Amino acid sequence: MEEALKTSADASPRARERILETAYDLFSRRGVRGVGVDEVIASAGVAKATLYRHFPSKDDLVLAFLEQREQRWTHEWLESEARRRGATPEEQLLAIFDVFGEWFRRDDFEACTFINVLLEMGTEHSAGNACVGYLENIRSIVSGLAEEAGLRDPAAFARSYHILMKGSIVSAAEGDAEAARRGQSMARLLIAEHRPAGA
Repeated sequence: MEEALKTSADASPRARERILETAYDLFSRRGVRGVGVDEVIASAGVAKATLYRHFPSKDDLVLAFLEQREQRWTHEWLESEARRRGATPEEQLLAIFDVFGEWFRRDDFEACTFINVLLEMGTEHSAGNACVGYLENIRSIVSGLAEEAGLRDPAAFARSYHILMKGSIVSAAEGDAEAARRGQSMARLLIAEHRPAGA
């Protein structure tokens, strides 16, 4: 009876959430390759069979982590904070770097998970390929703001703006405390360059 209750509990959505939350913390801090399934199992306090019941392979767990990362980091944090801090679409674009500036100074700054996993795994791997899509989604947010701001060629603008965003993240990881401020200065020039003629 006790074993049946345990098996039922292990199959519950709560067990899945606990595993994913544990993986989220470990993968975010140490990377995908640096964390083994056994460590996730031990840290989550579940049986190996429980993890594999919810995530048939480590790749499945990594993909679930990346999906959750997009929801938490891209939408609930970066996008919502940029929109909250800026009164206009242009201000919201610049606010991305204000948000970055605070993030870069946090003790738990871990750089961009999507860049990290893409470089770790490569585009041939399902996780690396998924990261290409998640990075594209970030560009879509930037492109949408550029369109709302009336900037010329929003898609091309978003590609250039995203280079500034990614570059500032890498610079911050190198130890540049002013990476966000430098990125924002260049972002202002890029915005000005893409305003309609005569604006």
